[in-house]
Amino acid sequence: MSTGEWILIVAVVLALGFGLYRRRVDGRIRPARATAVPAGASTSSAATEEADAAPGSTDGGVLAGTPWSGQLGERATLLQFSSAFCAPCRSTRVVLADVAASTPGVAHVEVDAEEHLDLVRRLDVRRTPTTLVLDAAGREVGRAAGAARKPDVIAALAAL
Repeated sequence: MSTGEWILIVAVVLALGFGLYRRRVDGRIRPARATAVPAGASTSSAATEEADAAPGSTDGGVLAGTPWSGQLGERATLLQFSSAFCAPCRSTRVVLADVAASTPGVAHVEVDAEEHLDLVRRLDVRRTPTTLVLDAAGREVGRAAGAARKPDVIAALAAL
């Protein structure tokens, strides 16, 4: 075999591996990242509450001070970040709207990521669609990058 053929084989194997990885992780809702308390830091109740808070949350949760702060669901909110030319965003919108309509106390809020870059940066949204699962207080409890899957969304809501 020539060098070119080996390069082609390696490229195909790497592409296949990356594709399988993306298929496995895209759309899966993972728990929100916990903020670690640095070594030697105080473990007072204030420090513990701060460590337990979701990234970007303040009083009123991640949507505090935004036009959507009053749209939180009584039980949970499905916060979707989309963009205009994102095909998976459309299917995610349908899934999340269906789950919100069929689950009492759950709201679906969609945010155009291109128009609200400050919120995107604050919440560390790196791609669209990204779905955040917020609790009743508006704190992030789960996150899915990629097209959200209905069974995963329902399971995340059941865990609340």
